[in-house]
Amino acid sequence: MPLGEFELIQRYFAQVAEASSDASVVLGVGDDCAILTPPASRQLVVSIDTLVEGTHFLPDTPADLLASRLLGAALSDLAAMGAQPAWLTLALSLPTANAEWLKRFSERLAELCLEFKIALVGGDTTRGPLTLTAQVHGFVPEGAALVRSGAQVDDLICVSGTLGDSRAGLEAQLKGVEQPGFAPYLSERFFAPSPRIALGLSLREFAHSCIDISDGLLSDLAHILKASGGLGARLQLEALPLSGAILKSYGQDQARQWALTGGEDFELCFTIPAEKLANLAHLPVPIAVIGKVTQAPDICLFDRGIPCEISGSGYDHFLKQSPVE
Repeated sequence: MPLGEFELIQRYFAQVAEASSDASVVLGVGDDCAILTPPASRQLVVSIDTLVEGTHFLPDTPADLLASRLLGAALSDLAAMGAQPAWLTLALSLPTANAEWLKRFSERLAELCLEFKIALVGGDTTRGPLTLTAQVHGFVPEGAALVRSGAQVDDLICVSGTLGDSRAGLEAQLKGVEQPGFAPYLSERFFAPSPRIALGLSLREFAHSCIDISDGLLSDLAHILKASGGLGARLQLEALPLSGAILKSYGQDQARQWALTGGEDFELCFTIPAEKLANLAHLPVPIAVIGKVTQAPDICLFDRGIPCEISGSGYDHFLKQSPVE
């Protein structure tokens, strides 16, 4: 017997909401609206992400991987603002109420909610093409949020983790060209982003600007530079953090191209005064210094001191076709 909307919510998401709830949730899933109590002296930070089958992922992608990708991408925006995750609302457009799909999706979602201490407080479901939307809410102390617009000349430009792996993981799915042994790692980097929440919280005290790398390093860094008054950057290609998996599977040239323009790494790119960098040494996430902010407005690329160019700048949903399409 087909599931109705309310039975679907009760069976697969009410327990997720109950398990992830905390004292700030006065009334969560089950009424017309959630009733929430924000902490005193905190500002609310809100972001939303949508995944569409055929644009962001291939048909028949397992539901648990989609849950990881959806929430990981949304939480990465909170990390970029230095926000502590608090609440989640979810909207699902589903072609059918497939019980196995819903079970796998909701179970993985529950795991992530507990891991990142974020409470599912509401949402919506409807019939239609497979489309998943997550809105996340977080808190920062008043006036303490990280923003794009604070970069200063001579700031170091830094990135967390490694770059290009997500694009390589997608390429492996599309063309099957990846060498045996590296598929699990690169695919995980595509499907299961690691939101740098702890790093974002630490950067509030030290960084001048921050953004998460969703459209590609060059594109997202350009957002920082433009928002900061039209500054520029000098980047060192040899300093780009590249994983052994991407180098062994695709080689240095392709790895660098994807690191700069591939997008959806969901790492943090931030600018910081050189004297403040040591304050981040205690964090478990690797941080690479890849360049410096300049007064001149262009982004200039160098390979061991030699000027160079690279094609492409990053992904734009309306100007470029998705690799999945």
